[in-house]
Amino acid sequence: MNWIKYSINTTTEAEDFVSAMLMELDIVSIEIENNVPVSGEKQGGEFKELQPDLPDDDGTSRVCFYLGEDEDHESKLSEVKAGLAELKDMMDIGEGTIDTSITKQEDWVNNWKEFFKAFYIEDILIKPTWEEIPTDAKDNLVVEIDPGVSFGTGKHETTQLCIRQLKKYLKEGDEILDIGCGSGILSIIANKLLDGKCHIVGTDIDEDCIESTYENFEVNHISKDAGDFFVGNLTEDKDLQDKVGYEKYDVVVANILADIIIGMAPAIYPTLKKGAYFISSGIINFKENEVKEALEAVGLTIVEINYQGEWVNITARK
Repeated sequence: MNWIKYSINTTTEAEDFVSAMLMELDIVSIEIENNVPVSGEKQGGEFKELQPDLPDDDGTSRVCFYLGEDEDHESKLSEVKAGLAELKDMMDIGEGTIDTSITKQEDWVNNWKEFFKAFYIEDILIKPTWEEIPTDAKDNLVVEIDPGVSFGTGKHETTQLCIRQLKKYLKEGDEILDIGCGSGILSIIANKLLDGKCHIVGTDIDEDCIESTYENFEVNHISKDAGDFFVGNLTEDKDLQDKVGYEKYDVVVANILADIIIGMAPAIYPTLKKGAYFISSGIINFKENEVKEALEAVGLTIVEINYQGEWVNITARK
């Protein structure tokens, strides 16, 4: 299958808001092309990317997304253009024009290799499967990821926010639920942080993500028995809710969209043990209060809120 690549010409200041707008439209196959060097300050602390020098930053950015040939392009593009028009009323988004190109399935998978380079989040090295482990990484926790067609390399601010919270709240023997597991990166990191002394259940609406998660488990020498992953929407699928279980988890993590967290909150609460933590991100800053109110409405207590760029992590407790 071919994919149609749409590239929105915008600015580095607006790229997170454009990305968030796309996510609100259920578009998650997003990449950002710019010449901004990644700094520890922008990425929220101990972050170092292993990449060559970039051209000078001119303030422009391209936020790219992909739609399959079988999707309703006219309807989706109409929604995107309406979203861009709303953003223009709020801020300078630059040109706001959209370019179009065609990407073959095999190119879609291989294109990740051009943009995905090894990087550190504090003492964790996250690297693509096709790169060697750097010689200076012997003492680091190493995670190997091949995202393929699934979402999640660890470079996005929301994933990094979740990783830092997992490091803070996980303990040996925990039962962990990963909602919207994507490539499985958060599940893999949780397993490695606890040296395998945990059990993980994950869900995703995309069957490709479940397959990708199991493949990445194997790449990281993690037994399939260390986790159980299911396809489905926890918000509305009673059978999936029963499979996931009730009052079972010490930590639930969800790096998904703000509106999905809001709608899913009543289904998340029953999965948590008393005293358990819910770690959430994927929340653009102007959605923070809505998510807080939704979590508090089902009985959760907000423990802490963290920020990275335009993105927010909210951690709550039952």
